[in-house]
Amino acid sequence: MNIIIIGTKKCRETQKAERYFKERRVPFHFRDLNEKGLAKGELENITAVLDIDEVFDENSDRYKKLNMQYMVFDKFTKLLDDSLLLKTPVVRNGKKCTVGYEPETWKKWIEESK
Repeated sequence: MNIIIIGTKKCRETQKAERYFKERRVPFHFRDLNEKGLAKGELENITAVLDIDEVFDENSDRYKKLNMQYMVFDKFTKLLDDSLLLKTPVVRNGKKCTVGYEPETWKKWIEESK
């Protein structure tokens, strides 16, 4: 298993995802979106599995602060420009991917890797 958790340190859901894998002694790599945004290839890998509408956070404070509800834009391009508009956590396991807190899915991944 090659788990990558993408989120921010302050996000409660991201903290819960980290705790989930730590408690099960599953090694993971954490990517903080405040330190480094998403690369185009990484976003392409995520949107190959999940729809762009699933990962773009229209309910975030950042979305509202930028008044984006009144703009016309390409969500993919906007996520490349501002990765903090991504719903978090995004948890990747190779080609598999989830958004949000999904312990049932992660449990299946762990069982499949044994």
